[in-house]
Amino acid sequence: MNLSEIKQLIDIVNSSDLQETIIEEGNFKIILRRSLAAATPQLFSAQAAPALQATLQVAAPAEPEPVSDLIESRSPIVGTFYHASSPDSPPFVAVNDIVKKGDVLCIIEAMKLMNEIEAEVSGTIVEILVENGQAVEYDQPLFRIKP
Repeated sequence: MNLSEIKQLIDIVNSSDLQETIIEEGNFKIILRRSLAAATPQLFSAQAAPALQATLQVAAPAEPEPVSDLIESRSPIVGTFYHASSPDSPPFVAVNDIVKKGDVLCIIEAMKLMNEIEAEVSGTIVEILVENGQAVEYDQPLFRIKP
């Protein structure tokens, strides 16, 4: 986000009734907040200074949650996540299921193709991180497995 875009955001928020706006884009975060002086009637005089103060903050990359010895099974493609081969079928895996390397964990539909996602390690499913029918991104964690 460049300086002119930030100035435009300040102008937009300043002309609205918003008291605070937080905009995040990647690891960039901007907080636009009205100062306490904004509540006084003199705000509307022609000489009043802009009542919006901008706080720029570049957020540090999110620290991953400590997962100790857990292995994350990640999506190799962008698509739609499915727990089972059909709506009437039982899920491929559930929490606390034991899987072997090569077992099918889920299906990701991409461009009308159903792609079976297999376990890369043997272990126990500790957590399922996505919901059935949810869109997933490339490299998004899907499962946590304790080897």
